[in-house]
Order: sequence, then structure tokens, then C-alpha cells
Amino acid sequence: MNTLRTAMLLAAMTALFMGVGFLIGGSGGMMIALLIAAATNLFSYWNADKMVLSMNRAVEVDEKNAPEYHSIVQALAKEAGLPMPKTYLIDNPQPNAFATGRNPENAAVAASTGLLQRLSHEEVAAVMAHELAHVQHRDTLTMTIVATLAGAISMLGNFAFFFGGNRDNNNPFGFVGVLVAMLVAPFAAMIVQMAVSRTREYEADRRGAEITGRPLWLASALDKIARGAERIPNPDAERNPAMAHLFIINPLSGKGMDSLFSTHPSTENRIAALQALAREMGGSETRIPPRQDSSPRQADERQPSGPWDQVGQSEQPAEPAKPKTNPWGRNPTGPKGRWS
Repeated sequence: MNTLRTAMLLAAMTALFMGVGFLIGGSGGMMIALLIAAATNLFSYWNADKMVLSMNRAVEVDEKNAPEYHSIVQALAKEAGLPMPKTYLIDNPQPNAFATGRNPENAAVAASTGLLQRLSHEEVAAVMAHELAHVQHRDTLTMTIVATLAGAISMLGNFAFFFGGNRDNNNPFGFVGVLVAMLVAPFAAMIVQMAVSRTREYEADRRGAEITGRPLWLASALDKIARGAERIPNPDAERNPAMAHLFIINPLSGKGMDSLFSTHPSTENRIAALQALAREMGGSETRIPPRQDSSPRQADERQPSGPWDQVGQSEQPAEPAKPKTNPWGRNPTGPKGRWS
């Protein structure tokens, strides 16, 4: 089903791309657009993951320089039946994460230093399970190529402004065709991109919760990340807004509504869906191992000093034992929502 959906989506975006070319330059423009679309798809398939990681200045880490983070991803990948992806860290105080890669065998997950500092061990696990769900559903390839094609369609729309009105070209619709190419086609591409993005987030939330067995961990994490994204800017994402849909929470703004132009569902709607899933699952077992250190992680508002220095540095002395409410003996820390 995912393969068929990907093929249909890419076919639709390619057809739209060719349509813009036809509106600008007639049959000749359509053929040029087809060649550009084919080259764009091929380039995106092999290189999009490297581009996304480079744009966000992500640094690859392993069990030596980020042991806790790496062990979380390793345990979750095993639980999900996935190959171990490459793990990256982004030196950014905004809590966020994304996954990329053309298939599960060539996947990568990236988390910001802000995410590892401000979320508990359980919440980090829930977020990374969500990202692995994207890998399992092959959303990473779909959305990266869609973003590339959407950007290319917008580029063609800009070309239409400069070249579409030339009477010597083969544009059969004249100024009307140029206007459609400039305004309607990029808008349509944006709508397709954002609608698919919202749908995939709900699916990844559900699958991620199934991997950990604890939907409320992800609900708590989403609330913290959304509030962090409202307060803390992400300059790299602002410079490359076409990649914003890859993150678990929109890194550009903290809007709380499902609107036509939102790349993500509202956080409140996602939390409500996870609460309903938690009621369905009942007392499911935790499927990932606890931290080696049983002390709770506290929210740390300090600026990170490097892309892996945060691991374990904000630990606090152990508190007196409290009644256990989950197999790890700890609840996600920080401000609690109504799901607590």
C-alpha cells in the first residue's frame, strides 16, 4: 500500500510539473519539464537525505559519544524490526527531530540537542519511535521527493513570469496560462504536500506509540516540543522552510490549528488521538529498556555546548523513592498535561 501510494503521489506531482511546463511553453515546455522532473526525482532519491542533514548541520554520532541516545534508537529499531539507522545530532536548542533516507536500509534519524536536554528518557524514546515509524512507512522518501518537486514547480512558476508572456513561445493559453503557472500550480503543489504531511504524522504517531507500548509518552513529548518550538527559533529551518514538514513538530511556528496551510496537524488533535489510543491499549507493557541511571532527567534551559555534550550532563541526584507508575519507575518530567 505504501509503495502504491508513493507511486501515485509522485505521478501526480510529475503530471502537475509537466502541466506547468505546457502552460509556459506548450508541448516543448512540457517535454523539458518532464526531463527536469525525471532528473529531480533521480537526484532526490539518491541525495535528498544528505542534503537535509547538511542543511541542518547534523553530525553523526554513535554509542561512544552519545551512548544513551544511540541505545534508545537501537532498542526501538530492534523492536520495530528495522535495520539500525544512522544517528545524528543537531546542535540546536529547539527541541525537535526528523528522519530521512530513501529506504529502511539507508535511513537516518536526527535529534536536536534541545530535544535530548529538555525531554525525559521516556519522551525521547517516544519521539524516536515516531521517527522510526516514518522510516518503516517509507514516508521519508515520499515527503522529500514531494518537497523537491513542489520547490521545482514554484521555480517554474517564477520562470513563467519572465518568459511565459513571449509571443514567440508555444504557450496555447496566452496570458491566462502564464497566470495559472505562476499562481495556481505552485498553490496546488503546496496543498498536496501539506495534506500528505498531516496524514502521515497521525499514522506515525500511532505506529510510534505501538512500538514503545506507551502512547502517553509521545503525548507528553509533543506538548513539550510544541511549546519549545514557540519560544525557541530554528534559524536553519527558517532558511529552508520547504523541509519543515520533515520535523515531528513544525520548527517554523507553534500554530495550534489544523489549517489549509499547516504542514502539521494541531498538537492538541494529535495528543487527543494518542489519549484515545492509550485507552484502547490499556495497560500495555513497555517495550524498550530503562536508562542505566534511574534518576529523573530535569528540563535544562542552558545553551548546549556541542552536538553531543548534552548526553547525561543534566542529571540530578536521585530523589527518595516514589510509588512506581510504570516499569521504569519514573514519569516524564516537566509541566504535565491532562494526560498525566
